[in-house]
Amino acid sequence: MKYELYYWPSIQGRGEFIRLALEDAGADYVDVARRPKGMRAMMHAMESASVKRAPFAPPFLRAGELLVAQTANILFFLGPRLGLAPKSEAGRLWLHQLQLTIADWLVEAHDTHHPIGGGLYYEDQKEESLRCAEHFRTERLPKFLGYFERISPELKAHNYVNLSLFQMIEGLRYAFPLAMKSLEKKHSRLVALHDRVAERPRIAAYLSSKRRISFNQQGIFRRYPELDG
Repeated sequence: MKYELYYWPSIQGRGEFIRLALEDAGADYVDVARRPKGMRAMMHAMESASVKRAPFAPPFLRAGELLVAQTANILFFLGPRLGLAPKSEAGRLWLHQLQLTIADWLVEAHDTHHPIGGGLYYEDQKEESLRCAEHFRTERLPKFLGYFERISPELKAHNYVNLSLFQMIEGLRYAFPLAMKSLEKKHSRLVALHDRVAERPRIAAYLSSKRRISFNQQGIFRRYPELDG
């Protein structure tokens, strides 16, 4: 099956978690909005009255007649089809649970630079961002890293959560290089998981290709040195 991924064409964002799964599996897919007239097609899928069960926002995925939205939901759908999830129901639900936890973590990372609202500029909420980022670095980030460090032995079989954890570490290294340099010393198993994913042939090829969008100041992970302590 050829998959159609719909996401903003200039950022990694939430869509990158899905791109990594598709790339790792060698799936046949097209990143629609990065093609000519792709943005128009994406907006039509969200706003046209003729589209049944239209998604609220990207990312969403078209697979045949199905239109599936929300990152964790898309990965729950793709996992068994791409060989990135266990066969048992209990195993699939466990991965979905972890992916939903990663989604919470991602929101908190985003809120360090936009704690009041996404429609405001960073400069309009800088004071609040400094306070939010300090709490994230000192309280929330160690808690999330510690949790996934503890359960990482249960993720020895390769799956889409491993790919998502790789992306989280990559993004956090970009946004909080000082904090991560200190915290990674206490989370060696999670760092090793990241490194194993980076060495996977298809992932390594993807990371060095033009398909991989660079981190930038429009995405979820943004580098503001003052937020890194």
